[in-house]
Amino acid sequence: MLVDSAPSADGPPSSSASRWRPAADRRDTARRVLTSAQTPDSRVTPSTDIPAWLAERAAAGSFEVTPIPFAAMRGWHFEGGTGNLRHASGRFFSVEGLHVRGSRAPEGGWRQPIIVQPEVGLLGIVAREIDGVLHFLMQTKMEPGNVNTLQISPTVQATRSNFTGVHRGRGIRFLDLFLAPGRCRVLVDVLQSEQADWFLAKRNRNMVVEVAPDEELDTGEDFRWLTLGQIRALLTTDNLVNMDARSIVACLPTLGGGGERGAGDGFTAALLRSFTDPAARSLRTDEEIGSWFNGIRALEELVQRLVPLDSVDGDGWEHTPEEIAHGSGRHFRVLAADVTATSREVSSWSQPLIQPRHPGLLALLVKRVDGVLHALVQARVDVGHLNVAELAPTVHCRPAEHTGPDAVPHPPYLDLVLHAPAARLRYDAVQSEEGGRFFHAQNRYTIVEVPEDFDEVAAARGTTGGDYAWVTFAQLTELLAHGNYINVELRTLIACAHALY
Repeated sequence: MLVDSAPSADGPPSSSASRWRPAADRRDTARRVLTSAQTPDSRVTPSTDIPAWLAERAAAGSFEVTPIPFAAMRGWHFEGGTGNLRHASGRFFSVEGLHVRGSRAPEGGWRQPIIVQPEVGLLGIVAREIDGVLHFLMQTKMEPGNVNTLQISPTVQATRSNFTGVHRGRGIRFLDLFLAPGRCRVLVDVLQSEQADWFLAKRNRNMVVEVAPDEELDTGEDFRWLTLGQIRALLTTDNLVNMDARSIVACLPTLGGGGERGAGDGFTAALLRSFTDPAARSLRTDEEIGSWFNGIRALEELVQRLVPLDSVDGDGWEHTPEEIAHGSGRHFRVLAADVTATSREVSSWSQPLIQPRHPGLLALLVKRVDGVLHALVQARVDVGHLNVAELAPTVHCRPAEHTGPDAVPHPPYLDLVLHAPAARLRYDAVQSEEGGRFFHAQNRYTIVEVPEDFDEVAAARGTTGGDYAWVTFAQLTELLAHGNYINVELRTLIACAHALY
């Protein structure tokens, strides 16, 4: 058991905590974030101890996920009259049908299954200063859809149904640090979206709260304090840092962090300036980016209508006792699973899961322009978006769905990424998507640096005269102070870019 000076999860706030302002200065937080990012080790959790900690926590628990027929699920049923898949409590989430029409959709639109989860979940990381450096309290957490059972996760990761006790399980540790106003100093607090091709308007509250350095917190064996530098290193390993942790890390402010001073030349210097330098010249001003993006949201059409799940059969979806899947073998399938996990608040339950048919490719093209690294992002319209479009990676697709006789045409820049020489791959790893709803959902995430002669003006035009824009990483992280601008896949790539300097 590890005991550090941070607040008790159950006791009253200390006098030092109560003197803090409720929200931290963003520029000061950026400076402290950069210091933590450039600290590769920690006295309280040496990096050499992390593999043994992960192995010990995996061996300490019992985990089993078994696919079952829908009829064998406990507490779930297909609703009469609609076929919608619901929980007996009426909470958690449901799987329903969605009919979508839009300017980028086929004539008449299409129908598909979609997860409907109107409640806002909480994804939170507790931070504290140790030896003058910000540390973040991370846990090992099992999710039923994880390809490798345990992944490094935020301090708290819970739906509203979980933290209001609908599951009738054990309480969630450290939850009160996020829900009690004034208990901690807030470093990050923003509502962000999740996968818009599988969720309808799903949002989670992404938070980082800081406890006073002179308080004590009994962390237990599932939790460890890590610097951002240690988390950066872990992001280079496949399927280790979970999606929710990556989302929160991306939301940490960086502008004004100070990394631009003395950074030198080269890729690392250009990346640091892109993240931190307030004076770094960008190809487009914040106002120009905002106007361009608002124009797309205003002019694109996206009409969403919930329909009975039974009705999606007319668009090629087939419902069997074991799955709901598209007859083409593309897209995804809905399956049922029975889960046992000794380390969770509830030790046994059943639930539906979505499994993609093919892995995805999420790629970000980057280029040095006047010594500042720029990223090429696209304005992407997905079926479940709350506000029509969000900024997404340059390439956002499943390559296997772009082959064969009925394949969708290749999206722009896919071939460039698939054939990029190894020397141009600045980041390349496989990362898992959220294991609480998705089964073995893995995507390849890559950052590709294009050569100096790459035409950034032509690239920004895309295929429809303006789908793409070059932005700095500072512009992206500043947009992340607001919700529903940057999709979860691009947030992962922003988090992974931290691993490169």
